[in-house]
Amino acid sequence: MTQPLAYIHPEAIIAQNVVVEPFTTIDKDVEIGEGTWIGPNVTIMAGARIGKNCRIFPGAVIAAQPQDLKFAGEKTTVHIGDNTVIRECVTVNRGTVDRLKTVIGSNCLLMAYVHVAHDCVIGDNCILANTVQVAGHVEIGDYAIIGGSSAIHQFVRVGQHAMISGGSLIRKDVPPFVKAGREPLSYAGINSIGLRRRGFSDQKISEIQQLYRLLFMSGLNNAAALDQIELELAPSPERDEVVNFIRNSGRGVIKGYGRGSNGNGE
Repeated sequence: MTQPLAYIHPEAIIAQNVVVEPFTTIDKDVEIGEGTWIGPNVTIMAGARIGKNCRIFPGAVIAAQPQDLKFAGEKTTVHIGDNTVIRECVTVNRGTVDRLKTVIGSNCLLMAYVHVAHDCVIGDNCILANTVQVAGHVEIGDYAIIGGSSAIHQFVRVGQHAMISGGSLIRKDVPPFVKAGREPLSYAGINSIGLRRRGFSDQKISEIQQLYRLLFMSGLNNAAALDQIELELAPSPERDEVVNFIRNSGRGVIKGYGRGSNGNGE
């Protein structure tokens, strides 16, 4: 259902049961899936690919040109997965020649005033709280939670199931399964509550805790700690995810919070 005061370009591809509220503008080269609700005063620009059953609230701007001086008008896109909620005044920019697209996964929640810059890739089931600012080329893994008013430096990666406290300045990579806080941002234990909610067993959580004790509490540098982890801990998807994440880090990972802790973050 489209309100008469909304504008939809005739070349936009809109599913039959999409609701478009008044004063919204939808440009050409836009695709919107079934069941999606587009609130009033939303701007959806060329290159947007929006999935099914999304909810986009007033003031949001989707697929605006990237805020990158190197952008030369190349054809790029924004992809938003199914069941994702985008709250008031969120901005999501298109990609550049680097990746040609910006991607937000399914079942995500982007709270009010979040900004996602060009060429970012955000996984499924992520939560970005109010006013989180994500610079270009950032990667955020599935189920990550970023606290309100945090800022993420360009090219940073945040691992899956990580949880970062509000107001954080995220300058280095945050590995999977951890909590991070303080200034400068540092390891603050395992995201054990989040992992339990998502079906991780107590044994699996203990294995992850032991992994990070070796990484952050042993006094070894990262390379030596990773060798020790591979020597002492049996292969598993979680172990391999952490080892590969850290070995492939381009910006370096956050530091531990010092010795004298049991590594549980409790």
